[in-house]
Amino acid sequence: MVEQDTIKLLRECDSGVKMGISSINDVLDYVSSEELRGILQKSSDEHESIKTGLQKLLSEYRDDGKEPAAIAKGMSWIKTSVMLKMNESDSTVADLMTDGCNMGVKSLSRYLNKYAAADERSKDMAKKLIRAEECLAADVRPYL
Repeated sequence: MVEQDTIKLLRECDSGVKMGISSINDVLDYVSSEELRGILQKSSDEHESIKTGLQKLLSEYRDDGKEPAAIAKGMSWIKTSVMLKMNESDSTVADLMTDGCNMGVKSLSRYLNKYAAADERSKDMAKKLIRAEECLAADVRPYL
């Protein structure tokens, strides 16, 4: 049970971190503030670091991880594109990032509870990713 929950939690974190990196990359071209661009780039770098840690843990379990669901990724891209075409501003970028972070925190927290038998290293990675999402949401608030 521990190993199964661990792998399932790691897969969900892997999917989530990939979604976060993709979402940040989708909005970077629309950012006008260098400060906001720096916040997003720093967060992207942190997500990449977490992704590397997740890949290491997944490889210990001989698992390839999980890609974000195509429909979720597609819907996110559509929402981002439409919102930014209607209002290409730092405020819109911050709004999109806040929504994405909140969804990520909610999903990851749910998986953390669902896979309670996962090992502590995996739980720590999930919590690290949750903190990264919470920090990004807080850091972009001045741009809302």
